[in-house]
Amino acid sequence: MSLDRDISLLSRVPLFSELSTEQLRLLAFSAVRLELSAGQVLFREGATASSGYVVSFGAIEMTAGKDVRRQVVMTCEVGSLIGEIALFIETKRPATAAAVVSSEVLEIDRKLVTRMLNEYPHVALRLRATLAERLTATVNELGRVREMLGEIDSRPPRR
Repeated sequence: MSLDRDISLLSRVPLFSELSTEQLRLLAFSAVRLELSAGQVLFREGATASSGYVVSFGAIEMTAGKDVRRQVVMTCEVGSLIGEIALFIETKRPATAAAVVSSEVLEIDRKLVTRMLNEYPHVALRLRATLAERLTATVNELGRVREMLGEIDSRPPRR
């Protein structure tokens, strides 16, 4: 993929959509391109995470759990950002990621994001606002789930 195509791809990732072309160019230029064959593991559940990945082609399946209890959590397609929290803090991978088909990802290192946030404080403010909106939406959704579970718990048992 050319640098211009990488910039275009990154500009469509919601977390990066407000970055300038030059900031996107810095991300794209510094990203590491990883090619994966079908079934190849990108990272394993529980591994230390220090980067995020943007799917540039193919599809990456996220699975969690142990052995026979392993379940598909989600499938990430072109433009998906995998492991975005790792771009900001040290964390563990909550799931295993593996290519469904021949795939390619751009790996973005936390150190690069930290450098960008330090060099472009206005970017940090925009990213903070984006993450705050998403966190609020998640909390609201969890509240709705809690209400639904409460309704289920309050129903009389079936016989």
